[in-house]
Amino acid sequence: MPLSRRSFVSTLGLGSAGLLGAPLLGGRGSESRVGGSRATEWSRGTGAPARAGLIRLDSNENPNGPGARAIEALHGVITEANRYPDASEVTLMAAIARAHGVSPENVVLGAGSSETLRMCVEAFTSPTRHLVSASPTFEPPAEFARLLGHPVVEVPVDSALRLDLETMGARSVGAGLVFFCNPNNPTATVHGEATVKSFIARIRRASPETVILVDEAYHEYVDHAAYATSIPLAVADPNVVVSRTFSKVFGMAGLRAGYAIAHPDTARRLQGWRIGSGVNVLALTAAQASIGDLTHVADEQRKNREAKAYTRAFFERAGFTVGPSDTNFLMIDLRRDPQPVRVACREQGVAVGRPFPPLHSWLRVSIGTMDEMRQATEVFRKVLG
Repeated sequence: MPLSRRSFVSTLGLGSAGLLGAPLLGGRGSESRVGGSRATEWSRGTGAPARAGLIRLDSNENPNGPGARAIEALHGVITEANRYPDASEVTLMAAIARAHGVSPENVVLGAGSSETLRMCVEAFTSPTRHLVSASPTFEPPAEFARLLGHPVVEVPVDSALRLDLETMGARSVGAGLVFFCNPNNPTATVHGEATVKSFIARIRRASPETVILVDEAYHEYVDHAAYATSIPLAVADPNVVVSRTFSKVFGMAGLRAGYAIAHPDTARRLQGWRIGSGVNVLALTAAQASIGDLTHVADEQRKNREAKAYTRAFFERAGFTVGPSDTNFLMIDLRRDPQPVRVACREQGVAVGRPFPPLHSWLRVSIGTMDEMRQATEVFRKVLG
């Protein structure tokens, strides 16, 4: 009998109050980290952690969960949870390599892409080699660097919510690492292949020792015709690294699996900063089953595209500016302080994204299922008046 997500969880003895109902799973969204400073800021005035029935549009998660292949693979491997995951790591690395047409020695595994980002910060920045990042962007690289006492240079996004690559390039001279989130979280904007290649080439000329880390967490959601992955650059150039995750289109944010693609020399250097056996056997098995599941990916892309178009149309009809999006979330300019809106929405059962300074009037809304977006837009209609 086909195994559903809920029936699989029931076989683990967790039930609906366990894994499926667990609030604030750790992951890429800082709002997901219980006890963190940004989690505290986000939840201030919003009440307790996530409750049953809350529509979660706050952490850019895939609302549909893992695909059928992943669920079936998880069911088959649970009895191997008593074994260390060494063999499963080798198998997943080979599967990732096949999917991208690279060698397994180009692949570095991590617990979500967050671990691969941390590895890059530790490997390439220092007290004298700063990190260059955008503002706002995915925060962990800057947070890791500051925790280590390494300097951070943050460059504000431009008026179109795009990364200011000219200024980032200028500030990259002497840097240890440049963090380039493409598409960018939280602004949802993307840069095309020619622009990315030009940006990387400029840094390589001006600062030959600087490493460029391209975060492609939302790669599968991109519709922009000019976009292309930077994996070929990473395989050829020791100073380029691409990070990917199984948390988004593959629906595995709670399992924690990700990877980096890099030149073999760079991959070996990063391996030294990896936590051994840091990705558990369940995550490894689900990831292996997912990486080649193109039918699942296409289905998730379609669902996201349709629900996103529906949500965009609602906000635009209401007179709000909605930024371009090549991700599974939207940024909406409310032309006011969004915090009261966040609080009111949560009180009515919809959680939306936390603040992202310096975008003080913008609200980030993750895309849920079509049914969730229909319910959520009714709440937005009431809250926004």
